[in-house]
Amino acid sequence: MLEVRNIFKTYDDKLLLKNISFTVAEGETICLLGASGSGKSTLLRIIAGLETPDSGLILFNGHDLTSTPPHLRDFGLVFQDYSLFPHLNVNDNVAFGLKMRRVGQSEISQRVTNLLNLVNLKGFGQRKITDLSGGEQQRVALARALAIRPRLLMFDEPLGALDRTLREGLLNELRSILHQTNIPAVYVTHDQEEAFAIADRILILHNGEIVRDGTPVDVWANPGSAYVARFLGLGNVFEGEVGARKKDNEWIVKSKYGDFTIRCNHKHARREKIPLLARPSAAEQEANSVRGVVTDVVFQQDRFKVTLNNGFYVYLNEAPKLGRKVSVRVKVECLA
Repeated sequence: MLEVRNIFKTYDDKLLLKNISFTVAEGETICLLGASGSGKSTLLRIIAGLETPDSGLILFNGHDLTSTPPHLRDFGLVFQDYSLFPHLNVNDNVAFGLKMRRVGQSEISQRVTNLLNLVNLKGFGQRKITDLSGGEQQRVALARALAIRPRLLMFDEPLGALDRTLREGLLNELRSILHQTNIPAVYVTHDQEEAFAIADRILILHNGEIVRDGTPVDVWANPGSAYVARFLGLGNVFEGEVGARKKDNEWIVKSKYGDFTIRCNHKHARREKIPLLARPSAAEQEANSVRGVVTDVVFQQDRFKVTLNNGFYVYLNEAPKLGRKVSVRVKVECLA
């Protein structure tokens, strides 16, 4: 098990990482998700041993690796730019780490063959790296990382250079390979769809801190803060003012979009300002509704994104006409 404990890191007097702690269990894939500058790549480099924290510990199975050089950690790292050797063929790229460890030639040949089969590159061994597509090069990079039988796999935006179709296909293969090998993994990305597809657990970073930690289902259902809800694009995030209390765990809240009834377990005071989330899917069973004039309609996949003159947006199955007055029922959640 990997344990990251109380990591702090500064650069040019700016605090990049603030008291970061988490664990990665055997066979678990965790995703560090965040915008550019959130600290996720710096954190990955510290885990890999490519950078040193100002304070804190990196442990694996209870052993302190904080001062251990990268090549002695037995971790595999896959980069966005592949970092392959263009003068070596596919076989020699995959075998590189094994040769550095002085593994016997017969063992090297067997491992390379097995790994190329695993990453769907059977018969590619003699090909030049420069003759491969981006997706094929990333498969070679993955096979090379797996060749040393790492205790931990790390991915730094591994699919960022690929187009959408290639990315989706390789993501499905990668998820299958991680499950087959049962190797714990730390996956860094800014792409939310990628994170939710690959991760067993998602850690959202913001300004060097973990602001949300949970399973994909839990994070999506309960963002926990206005920042996370906005970052994930979950819907309309806005401020409300607490009004009357209707009954236990039920409040009337006033906002620029109207008055809403919300249910939550938080303790609120009258006139308290609280963040609210209204998801864009229409909810016919809800008492809450938003009224406005349609100013924009865009078809997205199988629904229409409808924007009102007050800035509120919702997804509908049928497109209303521009200029039409509408009333849409929505579910409103408290993010306090």
